[in-house]
Amino acid sequence: MQSNLIVAGAKPQKKLKIRGVKRSAFALPYLALSVLFVIVPLFIMLYYAFTDGASGAITGANFVHFFSRPNIMAVMGKSFLVALITTVLCFLLAYPLALVLSSPTFNKKLILVMLFVLPMWISSLLRTYAVKIVLYMLEVSNAWVAVTVGMVYDFFPFMLLPLYSVLSGMDRSLIEASQDLGASALTTLFKVRLPLSLPGIVSGVLMVFMPTVSSFAISDVLGDTSTYMFGNIINQWFANSGGWNIGSAYSLILLVLIAVTVVVANKITKGRTEIGGVL
Repeated sequence: MQSNLIVAGAKPQKKLKIRGVKRSAFALPYLALSVLFVIVPLFIMLYYAFTDGASGAITGANFVHFFSRPNIMAVMGKSFLVALITTVLCFLLAYPLALVLSSPTFNKKLILVMLFVLPMWISSLLRTYAVKIVLYMLEVSNAWVAVTVGMVYDFFPFMLLPLYSVLSGMDRSLIEASQDLGASALTTLFKVRLPLSLPGIVSGVLMVFMPTVSSFAISDVLGDTSTYMFGNIINQWFANSGGWNIGSAYSLILLVLIAVTVVVANKITKGRTEIGGVL
């Protein structure tokens, strides 16, 4: 009987509808696209990764090929190192800019945000060739420097947007309370702003780190043989008509590594959020 009682003043929840259509129905097109372009390709990759290219029989030889390939760990290590450097540089450049743009005293910040987003409307390959021309004019000859600059330029907006979004939506009363209690601007930054903006930081890190690890076009255009990355190896196998099975196995290994990174990042974010809620 008690479970059937309704708390006084509480209104029964109703399923929201828009002109007679359930709100959840609007997610069906997105669900269909996700199945078509995410789930189906994933199963195709799994099929190729665990089958033999000649006979189609189930095999694990494609994964054995990965671990038996010489210097493969060195190439993967270089890819993760470049991704880490790119992510750190993007964060160091984007966070101060996001702080300025999210400031309530800053005028016309939406226009400036759009200026940083507009390059995303242009093809990534075209932007990479533009960077190549600029670096050539500046006489930058180091291939690793060129690749890193190209990576930072290409993925910088993916770091800026999450940071700007979380900082612009931050409760200003917490910052004002910190200042009223005598905290300096630097203390407020490290004790208030940074912890509260952690979800945006993690989102930006993942949006930069993951595509950088698997990128190959930027290193192809701006680099040389010394900047050969893991994405280049995968692209090489798929460019070979008989290498789809090995390329799929390599892609699956990279996917697992990225998935582990996402899980760890989510654990960190969840733990910090729970600690913040308790405090």
